[in-house]
Amino acid sequence: MTDATAQRSPPRPNGLEGVAADWASDQRAFKTASWGKAMMWIFLLSDTFVFAIFLISYMSARSSTEVEWPNASEVFALHVGQTELPLLLIAIMTFVLISSSGTMAMAVNFAYARNRKRTAQLMFATAALGALFVGMQAFEWTKLISEGVRPWGNPWGAEQFGATFFMITGFHGTHVSFGVLFLLIVANKVRKGEFDSGRRTWLCREKGDYEAVEIMGLYWHFVDLVWVFIFAFFYLW
Repeated sequence: MTDATAQRSPPRPNGLEGVAADWASDQRAFKTASWGKAMMWIFLLSDTFVFAIFLISYMSARSSTEVEWPNASEVFALHVGQTELPLLLIAIMTFVLISSSGTMAMAVNFAYARNRKRTAQLMFATAALGALFVGMQAFEWTKLISEGVRPWGNPWGAEQFGATFFMITGFHGTHVSFGVLFLLIVANKVRKGEFDSGRRTWLCREKGDYEAVEIMGLYWHFVDLVWVFIFAFFYLW
């Protein structure tokens, strides 16, 4: 360590004062986060608990029922001609949503580079993939409802199946739908150059501030991650 570095970095105190200094450094690190980012992280943390409660309730209902639980491969099978393809639609939905996570990551990367055109294009692509996912989920709901699935029963076995299915997938689909809406709003602001105008507007504090894109990226990756758990627990179990 050079003399200059030693002068800039005071020695770490010992004992309780050292512990207090460590906590204080964490506080300083947290204070560097913007208000928008901090609020999004708090929202995602609270949402994690809600989804966890839903999935735990689903596992509890499935484990405690004495009636046979419906076979996901049969219930969610897609008929193509004379062929029955188990979980085909669910696999396509998962591929679409995971792909949207990739386009969102690239949008954030181009936002860091202040490439307005590419950022907007990739955000619109992410919104389109998200809308496609919601559309396929609506088709899945319509198909199951037409086959007799209801929140209070279904023709394949345990009555709790319908309630847990509509609750969990509906709650997640609502998140995706709101995500698509805000993706379109932020992408349109990027396209019009509002983040480069120098004017302080909604979601923009200063010229070249693309933090709103990063915040949308945090939300979208969270939605994608939750779907991985839903896919594993609901469709593969």
